[in-house]
Amino acid sequence: MGPKAASAEPTGAARFGRVKANLRMGIVGLPNVGKSSLFNLLTEQSAAAENYPFCTVEPNIARCPVPDQRYDWLCEVWQPPSTYPAYLNLTDIAGLIRGASEGAGLGNAFLSHIQAVDGIFHCVRAFESEEVTHVDDSVDPCRDLDTIQSELCKKDMAYVAAQREARERDCKKTPNAKLPPLFYSTLDKVEAMLADNIPVRTGDWTAPEVEKINELIPQCITTKPLVYLVNLSQKAFVSKKSKWLPKIAEWVAAHGGGTIIPFSVEFEQALWDFNDDEDGRAAFLATCGAGVKSVLPRMVKVGYRVLQLIYFFTAGETEVRCWTIPQGALAPQAAGAIHSDFERGFIKAEVVSFADFKELADGKSMAAIKAAGKYRQEGKQYVVADGDIIHFQFNVTTKKK
Repeated sequence: MGPKAASAEPTGAARFGRVKANLRMGIVGLPNVGKSSLFNLLTEQSAAAENYPFCTVEPNIARCPVPDQRYDWLCEVWQPPSTYPAYLNLTDIAGLIRGASEGAGLGNAFLSHIQAVDGIFHCVRAFESEEVTHVDDSVDPCRDLDTIQSELCKKDMAYVAAQREARERDCKKTPNAKLPPLFYSTLDKVEAMLADNIPVRTGDWTAPEVEKINELIPQCITTKPLVYLVNLSQKAFVSKKSKWLPKIAEWVAAHGGGTIIPFSVEFEQALWDFNDDEDGRAAFLATCGAGVKSVLPRMVKVGYRVLQLIYFFTAGETEVRCWTIPQGALAPQAAGAIHSDFERGFIKAEVVSFADFKELADGKSMAAIKAAGKYRQEGKQYVVADGDIIHFQFNVTTKKK
């Protein structure tokens, strides 16, 4: 059973995992590949990031704002006292090593932390350094990718077997009870993939099978969307030359596909050190050459996208705010992101797309937008689009006692 190509773009088909707004990406990889340093840079906080394995024991949890020029533009137009961007939730998970699925290096605890997130940033190291130790004493990103994938598949194999046994045991307690054929066919297919070291997310699944996987094995690690982050030296990142990148691309293509984002902790840290010095920052970037810039914003956007999250805006004199919702959410569900009463008493949504607002609005006035027929009234079946600007009408009456 061969894997099919995976894509970072949502398809609208049945999806693995939870469908909620508070989803989280976890940063996963071997020890000393740059996970905690990257986490610090993304979230602007100081988690421990020392040069020895298992520095991070308990997972660090934080969030980082999602960069968006649309949001920045709305804030500039309205200049309200309160602003609130969208956020990507992140977890920095301790480094895994070979044998983690059998408990090596506190592996079972760390793998359970991966089960708790909804998507994975797989960070892999592609630079040599005498100052930064490597758990296997030599740098080989493709070997490291094999190690992590193998450990995740083994962990899932044990988890799936335990869930199957528990369901079958419960079924035996009821006379003449039988588990449906889809139970066996789905789990058999999952176990066959995992036995061949193939992540579940890369399989060719029907919508009923996806629903059954979400029901039976909701914490399956290899169903989670995955983005590969390749940590290069500053020299390789700036020159856009690395002997490892073509090999990593070949490995990813042969293992289900996915988005690869080359970056450099060394470069990003050097750039961050100029955060309060605009002239110094500009001079540093000038020495790096044309087109070289931070890729942290792209990481955040891609992580947000693979979780199939979007947001709509509320904008006015008092506040400009992004409200995170799952892709495909209907208008009442979007209203519920603001307050449960908005969803319970939903009447209608007054909607204008960001593009129409920017093109047609005369300052803050909606007159030209309404005249162009771009200010719409939508009902309960409206599927909210990313970047919609919405005002909700609702009515909640207090029941008489």
